Amino acid sequence: MPLSFPAIDAGVGGMSASWWNEINESVQWQDGIFFTLCAVYALVSSVALIQLIRIELRVPEYGWTTQKVFHLMNFIVNGVRAVVFGFHKQVFLLHTKALTLVLLDLPGLLFFSTYVLLVLFWAEIYHQARSLPTDKLRIFYVSINGVIYFIQICIWVYLGINDNSVAEFIGKIFIAVVSFIAALGFLLYGGRLFFMLRRFPIESKGRRKKLHEVGSVTAICFTCFLIRCFVVVLSAFDLDASLDVLDHPVLNLIYYTLVEILPSVLVLYILRKLPPKRVSAQYHPIR
Repeated sequence: MPLSFPAIDAGVGGMSASWWNEINESVQWQDGIFFTLCAVYALVSSVALIQLIRIELRVPEYGWTTQKVFHLMNFIVNGVRAVVFGFHKQVFLLHTKALTLVLLDLPGLLFFSTYVLLVLFWAEIYHQARSLPTDKLRIFYVSINGVIYFIQICIWVYLGINDNSVAEFIGKIFIAVVSFIAALGFLLYGGRLFFMLRRFPIESKGRRKKLHEVGSVTAICFTCFLIRCFVVVLSAFDLDASLDVLDHPVLNLIYYTLVEILPSVLVLYILRKLPPKRVSAQYHPIR
């Protein structure tokens, strides 16, 4: 018969809960974690800006290419996050909850638009390789983003007029659906392009690099959007998992590291190669 020590078990559980609550409720820990997030986001934003400048100096004659727009949007997304977490006290303690959600959710939508741009780029390559029409792909990308931003703005406006838990719940589920759509987009076109490259008959160093690039970015982005979807759904049903409050700094640190910082760092590293000076079939200017 196993021995049981309920007093000791309760004591250990209490110490664990006490440790977690002590960090979450400590102003020093809150400031330290959110200022750390601010610094890391600012660093990632700076890296994206430096890469954008390097590309512009390399190929200034090509105008705004997909690669340049991607790095510009990365610079904006991470820069906005850095500002939001730099002023975390003011953001989380705003009198209007809707305004707090705007400041926290808008960068997430911008992150979606930034990385789905890669899906658009891959879709264009895949359609061109299959001799399929590509003229409607960009219209579809803009339309999807337009609908998503319109619905999200409507949710924010409604929350500003009538702040209630049902509307906030719907807003979180909507963010989760958007994240799931992004994950499916990467799985669909990243997977298609990956297997198309694998079946390519000519073996070359460039093909192997592109195969590694597409496979790695697909896996990273699919995983980060799927994690975002799961965590946002969880936070919609469990207040203890809520991310839009000041006293959950550790949860915010883990969440934003997994779904934005780490994916951004890895993707920027994988896509660090500068475009060739000559016009290449793999480098398409935005028309």
